[in-house]
Amino acid sequence: MSTNSKIAPIDLSEWISLAEAARVRGVTRQAVSKLVKQGRLRTLNAGGRFLVHREDVSSFTKKLAGRPKSIDK
Repeated sequence: MSTNSKIAPIDLSEWISLAEAARVRGVTRQAVSKLVKQGRLRTLNAGGRFLVHREDVSSFTKKLAGRPKSIDK
């Protein structure tokens, strides 16, 4: 195995816990976990704990509920 790795170091200040993400968004930790499972937030597994990207949490927008309205011609 080579020690000449080209992997960029990770800035952990850009990552927050699920609980902190929930506090930032004003939702439950379970709601944040659901978004992670749906692949809507980037995650990092650090020592067995999942962290989410701070920017993803702050810029997250909800999808509109229901199906799109049809356009009458």
